[in-house]
Amino acid sequence: MGNTFGQMFRITTWGESHGGGVGVVVDGCPPRIALTEADLQPDLDRRRPGQSKIVTPRKETDTVQILSGTYQGQTLGTPISMWVKNEDQRSEAYSEMASKFRPSHADYTYFAKYGIRAWPGGGRTSARETIGRVAAGAIAKKILREKFGVEVLAYVKQVQKIRAEVDPATVQMSEVESNIVRCPDLAVADKMIRLIDRVRRAGDTVGGIVEGVARGVPPGWGEPVFDRLEADLAKGMLSLPASKGFDIGSGFGGITMTGREHNDLFRAKNGKVVTTSNRSGGIQGGISNGALIYFRVAFKPVATVMHEQDTVDERLKNTTLKGRGRHDPCVLPRAVPMVEAMTALVLVDHALRHKAQCGP
Repeated sequence: MGNTFGQMFRITTWGESHGGGVGVVVDGCPPRIALTEADLQPDLDRRRPGQSKIVTPRKETDTVQILSGTYQGQTLGTPISMWVKNEDQRSEAYSEMASKFRPSHADYTYFAKYGIRAWPGGGRTSARETIGRVAAGAIAKKILREKFGVEVLAYVKQVQKIRAEVDPATVQMSEVESNIVRCPDLAVADKMIRLIDRVRRAGDTVGGIVEGVARGVPPGWGEPVFDRLEADLAKGMLSLPASKGFDIGSGFGGITMTGREHNDLFRAKNGKVVTTSNRSGGIQGGISNGALIYFRVAFKPVATVMHEQDTVDERLKNTTLKGRGRHDPCVLPRAVPMVEAMTALVLVDHALRHKAQCGP
């Protein structure tokens, strides 16, 4: 249970970190969308391990295969199944964790729920599960871009206390991809890289914030009450590994303002309703208002550290455990395409739902 996301555009991910592979089934994709593996691989390359000195050195090509749902390079409207083979598992590095729970990891909670767990690489809790999300998200991004004129991107906004200054309305993907930490503020990016590398060499980890942006979303997407657009965005982001917080628009900063200061005033311009500010983050009452959607996702430091720490084992005996294996010192650079994927999956689902109920 809990492995499926979305309503009209629905994905189900599957696979474990050290199993034969991981993948996703996408149901509800419209037919006659041009689609091949070449449309998916760039985002998977941005997500894959081993791409720089500040991410896990696990070597995986993460080459995706489309197994169903397309014919002659077009979607059929039937379920699209995609698969990525696991190629560089080293389960022996996790042997001590077969009976001991890593502090702040999902080892204990999975064992408490199921009474069994795939301990090599963290099994289903590994970030390799997000391969399916990113592959499905690449399809969603393509539909949003080509059918609705919507652009989705994300970038690293903050690493620990180092904070970037980025204009979400104008930042470009080329700026995000210009450095290995995926921060468009180049002067700050260099400081972030040095910090992450220093923490990595010390056998520790660090967290931070990814900011997500959606441009060109028309007014009217979203649902009232329980399926509010920002609620679905929050669920999507907080379902990502290591995510611990979400806020949108002014977010928690809005509490320092009065209502008069915070309100986004409406004006009519060229036959459209616009706002003179955007503290709402492009969503009001759970429905998009046509303004830029922007939000932030907080990611904790990776739980596995290369230092001995107190823990317990499966017999509930006190013991200690030192992290081993290959792990990210900071999830943020690889979390950027994950945030983009979840944003696109939420938006395309709501776009199709809106079209089904309200028409073009």
